[in-house]
Amino acid sequence: MTPRMRTAAGALDIIKAEDPETAVTLRYIRRLIATGVVPCVPVGRKKLINVDMLMSYLERSGADE
Repeated sequence: MTPRMRTAAGALDIIKAEDPETAVTLRYIRRLIATGVVPCVPVGRKKLINVDMLMSYLERSGADE
């Protein structure tokens, strides 16, 4: 299966499509990328992330609380 690689904004669009009332923000996703919590692949000026890895991280972090 090919990974779903998206920009932070693209990843947020997918999250909002699944959960229109999500509290996840673009700023939060960008912070996860900047701190290395969610790995990214630089492509020119863009940074692409694997949406499934992001979703997996969000599911795990919610379970820890």
